[in-house]
Amino acid sequence: MILPPGTAPEARLLLFGRALRAFCDGYVAVLLPAYLLALGLGTWEVGLLSTATLLGSALATLAVGTWGHGFHHRSLLLGAALLMAGTGLAFAGLTGFWPLLLVAFAGTLNPSSGDVSVFLPLEHARLAEAAQGDSRTALFARYSLTGALFAALGGLAAAAPDWIAGMGLDRLTALRGMFALYGGAGLLVWLLYRRIPEPPPHLRPAPPEPLGVSRGIVIRLAALFPWMPSQGAWWSTRYWPCGCSSALICRSRPPAISSSGPGS
Repeated sequence: MILPPGTAPEARLLLFGRALRAFCDGYVAVLLPAYLLALGLGTWEVGLLSTATLLGSALATLAVGTWGHGFHHRSLLLGAALLMAGTGLAFAGLTGFWPLLLVAFAGTLNPSSGDVSVFLPLEHARLAEAAQGDSRTALFARYSLTGALFAALGGLAAAAPDWIAGMGLDRLTALRGMFALYGGAGLLVWLLYRRIPEPPPHLRPAPPEPLGVSRGIVIRLAALFPWMPSQGAWWSTRYWPCGCSSALICRSRPPAISSSGPGS
């Protein structure tokens, strides 16, 4: 994978790790409810497990943002990779609702199409240090594109259990194998992130500085963000038909011809 000019070489490891995680997240988002139903859980229990995965990921992200500045990104990424490996292996081996609920809350499973795990802020912080200027923008573009492409491939791989079941293997066993594969990918990510250089001993993570002049702007933008989708929908349904009608009227109306001649 070609990196932008001036980018630190370890950024390639982050891109490879992003590709592995996106591929696994792509098929887990599709197979998670099917697997839980195949275990004999009800639809209510499946919904609770999916909610627990999102809630746990949100709290873990908040915890990393609040207390993670005391550790280097490498250590946190290695810990998250081991957590990913343990999550996949536990889901492949457990069958009871309460153990699965605990693993779903504390683990890294992602039942949505986007990356909401604890990896995301850690990788973003490391990528921001790996490049400068325009190269940083190009690096983040590669990061996003890699995630989108491999998540799509992972969605296609969700058909693998049915294909394997057609060859004579039990479908539930095939589904378990996909979650075991998720755990194996976590181990590969751990091996990749072990190659990220360690910081020099004299460099310690500096404590975060509070927002200064921009604090009010950040708070207003954060408060505005949840309203944007609903307000956009309201605006489009209220004014878009009028806009379309006006555009059609303007396009269908012949141009006005002035009755006054040159000499009038």
